[in-house]
Amino acid sequence: MRAFHRETFSPLGWALMLGALLAALLLCVAAGSVSIPLGDTARIIWSALWGKPAPAGVSSSIILSVRLPRVLCVALSGGALSLCGAAMQGLLHNPLADGSTMGVSSGAALGAMLALLMGFRLPGSPLGGTVVMAILFAFLSLLLILSLVLALDHSLSTQSIILIGVIFSMFASSLMSLMIAFAGDKVRSLTFWTMGSLSGSSYQNALLLLGALILFGGALLARARELNAFAIGEENARAIGVPIRRVKLAVLICVSGLIGVCVSVGGTIGFVGLVVPHMARMITGPNHRRLLPASLLGGAVFLMLCDLAARMLLRPVELPVGVVTSLIGAVVFVVIFFRSRKAARAC
Repeated sequence: MRAFHRETFSPLGWALMLGALLAALLLCVAAGSVSIPLGDTARIIWSALWGKPAPAGVSSSIILSVRLPRVLCVALSGGALSLCGAAMQGLLHNPLADGSTMGVSSGAALGAMLALLMGFRLPGSPLGGTVVMAILFAFLSLLLILSLVLALDHSLSTQSIILIGVIFSMFASSLMSLMIAFAGDKVRSLTFWTMGSLSGSSYQNALLLLGALILFGGALLARARELNAFAIGEENARAIGVPIRRVKLAVLICVSGLIGVCVSVGGTIGFVGLVVPHMARMITGPNHRRLLPASLLGGAVFLMLCDLAARMLLRPVELPVGVVTSLIGAVVFVVIFFRSRKAARAC
């Protein structure tokens, strides 16, 4: 267990986390309504990676055409959402900050639904319109929420952020319900954004998520030093020469971009960015140089396992993965909230 000690998180610890990621990916591809042996699954994926013809049969078609693109999208979405949560918690010095608790995911879903309802598209890209609108609304929602909190409470306290985030989420949900009520034949596709599901994902979706993670996620990982400074207080960060406004804007843009892309592909999947960074912090400690990549890997594993549970618990009926993450996240939210209140009283 020394490999996972927070002060001496070693290369062995990272190797174990990568091993867990690969094992979870293989398990999630193999398991389903039609179970496929792990050995056969590994051989089919290995052949596809090296461009060799896949073994003939139904198993190859199920794995390469249905399950693998879905699991890749789930892993990339989980890693991106968790990375966003860890970055927001460091920036705001708030353990409850997350796209779902702050209303950013609801804003992104509202933008995606508007694009779908209005038929807004970009030439040559079927998801282009929803992606752009989701990113734009996520960024505007984050700016609006933080502006309202700052106007009410200059200390940006946990209670104020969560209160405004919940109010905005309710407002966005009411607007989405209104759109669904007048959607006509688009009700089914609009409802998708409110529940969160990655069924039917394609390799094109996976490439979109991977590109967003490389672009925005790479920028967040590069800000680990600045986020460490923010974690000990904004004034201390300013004192050691951190450009406060520039870093804040860069982090908010990256978070909005990642959440917007994830929502445009999989709908609203809540609490991933709350649960996983909290667990990663207990393993790696508060240093964002370790916390951010650990949250990225942990988020991928967490959402893959949640998606597997959503597929297997009530099969052949499939639950939206957003339902599973919300059930887990609600419990963790309460635990973190009470712990933060006790810590505040102790101070």
